[in-house]
Amino acid sequence: MLMPRIIPCLLIKNGGLVKTFQFGKNKYVGDPLNAVRIFNEKIVDELIVLDIDATVLNKEPDYKLIENLAMECRMPLCYGGGIKNAEQVQRIVGLGVEKVAISSSAISHPEIISQAAGTVGSQSVVIVMDVKKKRLGNKYRIYTHNGTKATNLDAVSFAKSAESAGAGEIVVNSIDRDGMMTGYDDALVTMVRRAIHLPMTVLGGASSLGDIQKLIKEYGVIGAAAGSLFVFKGIYKAVLISYPNQQEKEDLLNEVL
Repeated sequence: MLMPRIIPCLLIKNGGLVKTFQFGKNKYVGDPLNAVRIFNEKIVDELIVLDIDATVLNKEPDYKLIENLAMECRMPLCYGGGIKNAEQVQRIVGLGVEKVAISSSAISHPEIISQAAGTVGSQSVVIVMDVKKKRLGNKYRIYTHNGTKATNLDAVSFAKSAESAGAGEIVVNSIDRDGMMTGYDDALVTMVRRAIHLPMTVLGGASSLGDIQKLIKEYGVIGAAAGSLFVFKGIYKAVLISYPNQQEKEDLLNEVL
């Protein structure tokens, strides 16, 4: 059985770290490498780093930054942003990154999933679904380009197709809950969890360790990811990088395992 992971998610924009709010307004939170050093000291389970500029600006992945992050990280690293083909995936893995997150290209060119899996192995291919609930009904639509482009793809259907194509993990990212700290979207998690057998990580909405505990306990997800929870403190959202200590993690997981 895979042990659940508690995963900070860091967003890169213009070379710096930001935290977004429903994929719109953002707040600067610091330097990426400094944040990684702090998370090293806190012994985090895994780190997700997403360049939210790359695809929107049609840029190549920043290989130098990726190399520096991989060299600094003492934890497994998942990196995404600007990835268009399997050759880029292979290059990023070659720099020391354990997992590569693919989002927009998995929508526009779904063959990249099987091609990347064939190149680096399914365990290194993570598909990120940025989703928003439709106004009518209980359906969730996938968006791309940092939430600026709507698709007609249903989140559950696409998760199934990504699994069939060879993805090793699915990250379900709620645009509606992003930065709101109102809890994870239970309905969304339930729908996707029932549809696939892949390891699944959920992102968007965590306000406390209690939310993470509930997510793992009720849905059996492998990854509980959060942004604001690990970079902000207090009602005024002062920047302070945090992460549960070993005792807090043990107490949390002992309740659910």
